[in-house]
Amino acid sequence: MSKVRFQQWSCFLLFFGMIFLASCGSKEEPPVSGTFQLAEIEINGVVNAASYAEVDPNLHVTLTFSDNVDPNTLQNNITLQPTTAGQAVALTYHTEGNTVAIQSTTPLNQFTAYRLTINTGLKSVSGNPISTGKIYTITTGIDPVDKFPRISDEELLTLVQKQTFNYFWDFGHPVSGMARERTTSGNTVTTGGTGFGVMAMIVAVERGFITKEEALNRIQTIVTFLETRTTRYHGAFAHWIHGETGETLPFSTYDNGADLVETSLLFQGLLTARQYFNSDAAGEIKLREDITRLWEEIDWTWFQKEDEKVLYWHWSPQHEWHQNLKIQGWNESLITYLLAAASPTYPISKEVYDEGWARNGGMRNGASYHGITLPLGPNYGGPMFFAHYSFLGLNPNGLKDQYADYMEQNRNHAMINYSYCVENPQGYSGYSEHCWGLTASDGNQGYSAHSPTNDRGVIAPTAALASMPYMPEESMRALHFFYYKLGDKLWAEHGFVDAFNLSENWFDNQHIAIDQGPIIIMIENYRTGLPWNLFMGIPEIQAGLTKLGFQQRKN
Repeated sequence: MSKVRFQQWSCFLLFFGMIFLASCGSKEEPPVSGTFQLAEIEINGVVNAASYAEVDPNLHVTLTFSDNVDPNTLQNNITLQPTTAGQAVALTYHTEGNTVAIQSTTPLNQFTAYRLTINTGLKSVSGNPISTGKIYTITTGIDPVDKFPRISDEELLTLVQKQTFNYFWDFGHPVSGMARERTTSGNTVTTGGTGFGVMAMIVAVERGFITKEEALNRIQTIVTFLETRTTRYHGAFAHWIHGETGETLPFSTYDNGADLVETSLLFQGLLTARQYFNSDAAGEIKLREDITRLWEEIDWTWFQKEDEKVLYWHWSPQHEWHQNLKIQGWNESLITYLLAAASPTYPISKEVYDEGWARNGGMRNGASYHGITLPLGPNYGGPMFFAHYSFLGLNPNGLKDQYADYMEQNRNHAMINYSYCVENPQGYSGYSEHCWGLTASDGNQGYSAHSPTNDRGVIAPTAALASMPYMPEESMRALHFFYYKLGDKLWAEHGFVDAFNLSENWFDNQHIAIDQGPIIIMIENYRTGLPWNLFMGIPEIQAGLTKLGFQQRKN
């Protein structure tokens, strides 16, 4: 090899030797800043999602990093807060090498959005800060843990009836015996709600919650108060009454007199009681006579307003017909026309029913919603109480006239309400096949007649539970959800609270008579048909149905 070539080769080896040594030296130096990072996040079994929905409120988070974590930097740099205003959630941290297990010290609120933040102050044991902070959105779902021990469905139905009945028994006014409007109503008692309460007492006797004598005494107190102390208007009663004096309490500015629909709901209950207390005992004879006398004094024809072919809802001595509200279908008021036609003293004609209530067929719907045809009423059926109030005593099974099959009407209405909630077009939290039911109730924005066309995210237990005769499987699923899954929020001394809104994490603390009553009564109609059998056995009711052209299926 020539001298020149040797020198060239030596320089070549020296150059690559220096590169090799430099390379070996770099491996011994500490890692450069920025290599500490989050490798994996797992929340309740779901790995590396951008956000997490329907998370179990009993939160479990596992974070896996590229290096072991300095535990002293965890508390201030891994935090959980509600996305709305609220204090940070208390967390526990358990480190094992490069893994951190995190739990909330108490369950999170259900159906609530939280923000899990990993700040850049988090460091590895070698002192490197995490390269990039992270924020994850977590939305909780239902706490799957049962809040009460499981019992049979029959036991659960009895429990619901018994505890809900306590509202009417405990909140009956001490003077009048009538049902208070709601938990906080004091001296304000409700006419229609009292009718529901009377029917609930009959169920309570048959279920062994109270004795027959106790029910008789309470109902007699109510009837005596109505006859001797309560202001009446051509035989009809006001919506709200002072439970001690019997004076009318205005429901609104011009509504300070008769309310014919509330009067009808009252007498649906009183006539059922007259049918139930049918013995020759002196107390039962007196009750029957007193109820009959009140019933026969209602001048239904007066409310035709100078012989119009329609009934009017309100009248007062001061404002007369100022409200000017015709009772026209379809809504909760079929019972009003039936009782008016059945009256032995002041009956309306079938013409008033056809022209006034049915509007000569104008109350028909016939459209399809969620693939279900609705025979009568507004779009999507309206609030569910349309299918409940008139049918606490009036049995829709096999009941038909020229306008509808009434079991089909009520069942389809309930199915539409249910299907709407399952579809949940507005994306409210909690709506599902287990959680449904839109009707008039309290809400986080105040009282409203909730329905698919007035949906504010508010579910009222009475909507699904009082639909038990129409959709028993769907109603029972809802009952399981309300009691077992939300029972710590909904179940109270006097039954389920009136309503809740999971999107707003709002739960009512009130009970309302006209929502509690249908739960008890319609569950009993599902179980034994007792209220239906009593009411449909009243001779005047049978005469009224015949007069209006109803056909009935005979058992």
